[in-house]
Amino acid sequence: MTGNKFLLDTNIIAAWLTGEASVADKIDGAKELHIPIIVIGELYYGALYSTHVQKNMKDIQKIIKYYNVLGIDEETTIVYGKIKAALRKKGKPIPENDIWIAAIAQRYKLTIVTRDKHFKEIDSISLKSW
Repeated sequence: MTGNKFLLDTNIIAAWLTGEASVADKIDGAKELHIPIIVIGELYYGALYSTHVQKNMKDIQKIIKYYNVLGIDEETTIVYGKIKAALRKKGKPIPENDIWIAAIAQRYKLTIVTRDKHFKEIDSISLKSW
């Protein structure tokens, strides 16, 4: 699961879009970058709620055009169920969208790049913080 194949969380894309040079450098140096479909939904929500709707919508369209967007298939739903059950047994719930992001990462053996610490509750994934 480790290496240079990454699944970007919403907060990383937001940092990139707001001009964080260190994030942009790491994105440029990555071997493989993927975006979970859940993150695209979160970006659309943020764009439509913002004061710069048109600019933000164009940014999202560029991301979709140039990066691989990973969706949810049956195998991902099984992984999701396992992760959510394990979190519930531990008594450590995390946001629902992040469980889906983790399931996609595990399904495709990708490292999640995020600034959210609650992903550490999931033992079956690899994490990076940029």
